[in-house]
Amino acid sequence: MTELISRNLLTRYDVTGPRYTSYPTADRFVEAFSERDLIQALHIRSEVGAATPLSVYVHIPFCQSVCYYCACNKVVTKQKSRAQRYVHDLGREVSLLRQQLGDGQVISQLHLGGGSPTFLSDTELSDLMAMLRRSFHMTPGGEYSIEVDPRTVNEPRLEYLFALGFNRLSFGVQDFDPLVQQAVHRVQSTQSVFDLVAHTRRIGFESVNVDLIYGLPRQTLESFRRSLELVSQLRPDRLAVYAYAHLPSRFKPQRRIMASELPAGSEKLGMLSTAISYLDRVGYDYIGMDHFALPDDSLSVAKRQGRLHRNFQGYSTQPDCDLLALGVSAIGRMGNTYSQNAKTIEEYSDALDQGRLPIVRGLVLNHDDIVRRALIMTIMCRGYVDFQAFEENYLIDFRAHFSKELAELSELCDHGLLSLSEEGFRVSAQGWFFVRAIAMVFDRHLREDIDRARFSKII
Repeated sequence: MTELISRNLLTRYDVTGPRYTSYPTADRFVEAFSERDLIQALHIRSEVGAATPLSVYVHIPFCQSVCYYCACNKVVTKQKSRAQRYVHDLGREVSLLRQQLGDGQVISQLHLGGGSPTFLSDTELSDLMAMLRRSFHMTPGGEYSIEVDPRTVNEPRLEYLFALGFNRLSFGVQDFDPLVQQAVHRVQSTQSVFDLVAHTRRIGFESVNVDLIYGLPRQTLESFRRSLELVSQLRPDRLAVYAYAHLPSRFKPQRRIMASELPAGSEKLGMLSTAISYLDRVGYDYIGMDHFALPDDSLSVAKRQGRLHRNFQGYSTQPDCDLLALGVSAIGRMGNTYSQNAKTIEEYSDALDQGRLPIVRGLVLNHDDIVRRALIMTIMCRGYVDFQAFEENYLIDFRAHFSKELAELSELCDHGLLSLSEEGFRVSAQGWFFVRAIAMVFDRHLREDIDRARFSKII
């Protein structure tokens, strides 16, 4: 695999860009979008009777301690009582949504993210899941996942999560090296992680994901290689390897990280190159962007069969569907709209106290947005674009509509990232590692933007 990814290409595409969990991206949302716009979209789904199930995301913002690298919307507190009120508020939000959607909505995908969802007590998690089951029909065989901080669970607690109906777990490990863990204020023993993952397999969870981050303070190429070796022994079904983006002006916890302790750019690229080649050697398939999976995992199977999808939680095997987003700062998708909730607990609760949905901004997509969204997601998930199919589905002349973009693809062709023909274009094996760069060509908003500093590096 190393010969596929040259250092020259890694350096050339060491630029910032969106992650395309949505298009247009969340930075394009406007405050003019209101509760009324979301209610209209909910009514349309209710009246039409959507054929596809819903996906539901629940944001749990609480953490017991701060991880210095974190860029998530979170509330660091040791006051466990705050969680009980928050779970009650989630129930009130669901009640308001059901008034517009009607009863009987089907869920095939549920994800609890944070923060640390396992900050909630067993009773609070049980109350939350019971409320969701009363409110929606959760289909057998769906994907029901929760993010887990290894420091907040033990073996009995994993068994309790399984009993509640979760069938997928994601462990936030980030790095196994004690010096790196100290530098980012997230200390956990290697043995504890191995013990927990082993127990998930005994219990019967369908899939286990592990997150790693490269580019952290005190990380070296050698120490990161050791973390990769350990994770290969752990053998999770899925693996996410994220690049750390140091943006202390935007994310206050990152100000506690000493910039002098961060690895140099060349060393960070070396970590990425090492991860790509090592994980390929030990049997992981590259899914796209920062995601890897074992060949028999449903994510790998979906990619081979052209059934891969992408939403705000990343790559998914579930069909493209509307997303209900619950909780502080959560972003949802309904029809041709995106919406985001209030970013503080106080604003969120206040809106619910007034009997209204806590929407603070969003976007109604126009026809060009819808076409480009479909195109970018096709690139990110399937890697092949058929011009005629887009012309038939969206009533456009593809070559005329994207004349400037197609001209720009020639440079990517020269670099071996894709092949272009009269019928369409296909992402190469090498191009999958730079798929964000290919998608960025078709991002109209990004083309008009001179400030990309708010985005992370694309590799």
